[in-house]
Order: sequence, then structure tokens, then C-alpha cells
Amino acid sequence: MINLDDAQVFQRFDPGGMLAFLHQMPRQFQQAWEMAINFDLPEDYRNVDKVVVLGMGSSAIGAELVSGLVAAEAKLPIFICRDYSLPAFVDARTLVIASSYSGMTEETISSFEQALKTEAKKMAITTGGRLKTIAAKANIPVFSFDYKAQPRVAIGFSFMAVLGSLQKLGFISDQSADVAETVLTLEELSQEIAEDVVLSRNPAKQLAGVLYGHLAVIYGAGILSGVARRWKTQLNENSKAWAFYELSPELNHNAVVGYKFPPELADKAVVVLLRSAFLPGTAQASYQVVCRLLEKDKVAYQIVEGRGKSRLSQMMSLLLFGDYLSYYLAILNQTDPTPISSISYLKGKLAKG
Repeated sequence: MINLDDAQVFQRFDPGGMLAFLHQMPRQFQQAWEMAINFDLPEDYRNVDKVVVLGMGSSAIGAELVSGLVAAEAKLPIFICRDYSLPAFVDARTLVIASSYSGMTEETISSFEQALKTEAKKMAITTGGRLKTIAAKANIPVFSFDYKAQPRVAIGFSFMAVLGSLQKLGFISDQSADVAETVLTLEELSQEIAEDVVLSRNPAKQLAGVLYGHLAVIYGAGILSGVARRWKTQLNENSKAWAFYELSPELNHNAVVGYKFPPELADKAVVVLLRSAFLPGTAQASYQVVCRLLEKDKVAYQIVEGRGKSRLSQMMSLLLFGDYLSYYLAILNQTDPTPISSISYLKGKLAKG
């Protein structure tokens, strides 16, 4: 197996420089937050009773993370639309946010163009492309940022743009203190799991070794539901690996029955349970029982804990841990974490009809 303590392997298998973007993540979150709280929206955008975020992949996950974070206090529901069609309930009291890193995501463009025909309030989050052009032509506010990378490593911008907008419109409380604490937590965590920290003291490298050659199934709950999806998609895109995710308490009603067959899979699967001090007691208790069931059916599992004092830091520390983990697994798989040729191939074929 590849030696993750050998600095040369990162140069060999990471020609796209994904590692450098991981190093920048804490700073990116700080920069994105500063941009978000200085982004102006019309006063009448406060007169809405729901938010619909249009997006796919990494451009949608930021809003999903925000939705989970603020669910207990937000004064209105947040819906994520990952489709070509706009929900029929969108009306004049809806804030529609189109999020597309490239500004060229066809599903997002399609649903946003439908939104233009409604009286909904609208904004866009993008680096450019058709989305920026369409929004500017219609005098719609655009949260525009310049960050040249794969969309999945620009998560700070898609997340903070939504979080900051909700705060400025008065739908959630001031998040500034939690953001500051989160940035410090991410900086500390980065130093603990960076590539120059040896395997024996690096939990992200260690877990990558456990997942190497196995099927990863990520369990999340509550505020970590979006983080579980993020782990799954990062393992797909960075590690080029099969991965799935399940959410508690729903998994208690079906997934726990499926550990038995096919019996050969028990040796090839590893369940990773994401845990936070902010999960409700019922979720903590169900995790304990689920672990007993996994042990009974001889399915390996690992528990990864969130860091920090706030909900936000617990979420984002687990997100960053998963990003590093997926990077190390890519190196173990001897594959470049940056390219996503299968997605490019699929999009090309769809574009040709």
C-alpha cells in the first residue's frame, strides 16, 4: 500500500494541486464570510416566508448545510431544489437563490429561468457564466466570487453566501462569533491532519487506510445530515470510490435490517458514524444501539467526532476532516483527486441530446 508519510506520493498523484486548496479552507471560510456580510440585498427581500435554493452537487450542498445548521431557529423553511423544474409553490413571498459555481449548470439555469417568470425575490451565487449574465440583465443581485478551483473546494462561498444573506435579512441570529470560532477550529484541525503529520498521529490518514479497498457507508443525523452527504460525494469525486450515506433516525427503520446479506459484503464495508455533542440524546442513543447491531453482524465501523464549541464548528470540522480523508484515500487508490472525467463525459453527452 502507498506510504502516506512519503511526501513524494502527493507530488506524483496530485498534479492538480488539490492539497493546496485543502490548506486554504479555513482562510476561504473567513474570506467568504466577510464577503457575505458586506453583500447588500433589497429591503423588500425581508418580506418572504420561504427560501428555495436552486443548485446541483457542490453548489447545492452549501445551502443544505445551512438548512441543517439553522433549522432550530430559522423563521422560515429552506428548500433545496436539485432539478430542472422550479417547485410549483414558488410565489411572490419566496426568495429564490440560484447557486452555480460555473454559472453554467443546466439544471440550475433551467429552474432559474422559470423563476424569472414569477414574482419571487431572486439572487444568484456564482463566479460567472450564463447565470451571472441572466441575473445581471434582470437586475438581480449577484454574489460573485473569483476562486479558480474545482467547485467542490469552493464550499466556503456557497455556504457563507446563503448563511450571511439569511442573517442580513433577519431570518437567523448573528453568526459572527461562531464563524470566528469555527475558523480557529479549522486551522487547528488542519495542523493535526495535514500531510506532514505522520500516520501514527494523523487520524485522517488512519481512517483512509481503514476505508482503502472497502465500501464506505456514512451515517449522519441532525445538523450532520448534510455533512454525511458531503463525505459521500467527496469520496466519490476525490477518491473515485463507491460510497453511500444514511441518516438517523430513518436508518433505524430499514438500514439496520440489511446488514446480513450478501454475507460477503460484511468484510468489504465500513460504516462511519459522524457524531457531535449537539446531536439530540435520541440520536446518540440510537448510534449506540446501531453499533451493537453492526458488531453482531460483523460489520466494521468507525466513529468520528466533531470539534469546537459551536454547532457550526462541529459541522465544519467534520466536513474538513472528510475532505482530507477523501484526499488521502485518492492517494492510496493511486488516482488524481482533481479530475472528474465521468461527470464531464456525462454532461457532454447530455448536451448533445
